[in-house]
Amino acid sequence: MTSANPVISSERVEGTAVYNVAGDKLGTIDELMIDKISGQVRYAVMEFGGFLGMGTDRYPIPWAMLKYDTSQDGYVVPLDKAQIEGAPRYASDRVPEYDDAYSGTVDKYYGL
Repeated sequence: MTSANPVISSERVEGTAVYNVAGDKLGTIDELMIDKISGQVRYAVMEFGGFLGMGTDRYPIPWAMLKYDTSQDGYVVPLDKAQIEGAPRYASDRVPEYDDAYSGTVDKYYGL
């Protein structure tokens, strides 16, 4: 069933699976990072790695890179596992300041 509603609660986005274009599950959305001035979502922070939620790192992915696929009931990114493994990341207890320098590092990694 497809919804005509163009918005979604962040509560429903968190926990949603993220796949690559080959259909392999890469992780799940842990949280969204929202620009305070524009109100736009800047990054989806994906949990990746670890075992049973322990030792998982957080990977900020620019929101514009995610496309929702109704057939997979999840988001698809044009990235493979190796690209994610080399991406900027942090532990859940070490959330960085999403200042211009950090955001620039993330955006540069993804070619934005």
